[in-house]
Amino acid sequence: MIYWHIFLAFFIPGILGYGGGPASIPLIENEVVGRYHWLTVNQFTEVLALGNALPGPIATKMSGYIGYTQGGTLGSFVAVFATVAPSLVLMIVFLSVIYKFKDSPRVKKMTLYVKPTIAVLLGVMAYDFFAESVSSSGWIQTAAIAAISFLLMQKFKVSPVIVIVAAIGYGAVFMA
Repeated sequence: MIYWHIFLAFFIPGILGYGGGPASIPLIENEVVGRYHWLTVNQFTEVLALGNALPGPIATKMSGYIGYTQGGTLGSFVAVFATVAPSLVLMIVFLSVIYKFKDSPRVKKMTLYVKPTIAVLLGVMAYDFFAESVSSSGWIQTAAIAAISFLLMQKFKVSPVIVIVAAIGYGAVFMA
């Protein structure tokens, strides 16, 4: 029965928490503190602080930890699954509808609008990364890393994974 309660405690905030993790935090608190009394308010704020300190989505980190404390490894799995299940179900339904009407002129036009939007978002993200690199490392190191990375990948066909690991290693040794 505990696994069903864990599932409900995280599935309901997943459905109602429109806006992602920060919007669902009060709903999760209501379930785990108010309804099931698994944590006190102080314990919940500590879990929230720990979740904010780690990289990644806050709701899945919190659900994994709380699920683990209540039901072990299986409880953690159930809690994380319940957190992502609403989005997963909606994406599957949405993609099945799009696939069903993939030959429709409206769907084709919609996908034509999505591609440039993604390109712009990726461009903005790349610019932000570049600007942050310049401000923290300077123009010379940023340009050198970019030029060497470009040459390694384009001229010498080195895997991007190796180039990224090498750039991280360079940063760890020479820029720390």
